[in-house]
Amino acid sequence: MLLDENKIGSYFKYAIGEILLVVIGILIALQVDNYREAQLTEGKETVFLYGLRSYLLLETRKENLIYLKNQIKVNQ
Repeated sequence: MLLDENKIGSYFKYAIGEILLVVIGILIALQVDNYREAQLTEGKETVFLYGLRSYLLLETRKENLIYLKNQIKVNQ
């Protein structure tokens, strides 16, 4: 009977260890996914800002500046 209890305790410890390993693996995977998503978002922001800058620096820059100043006045 004592031998059976020892086996049960051993299996129980093994099961807890396996569960902890799975949880740690899931947490690491979530961190990697969040990091990758942040990198993609940052890249999209950079592309958007460069595009906006290019748009504002086109030949119609004066027209754009007048339009933006008018929009600022309207929104104030």
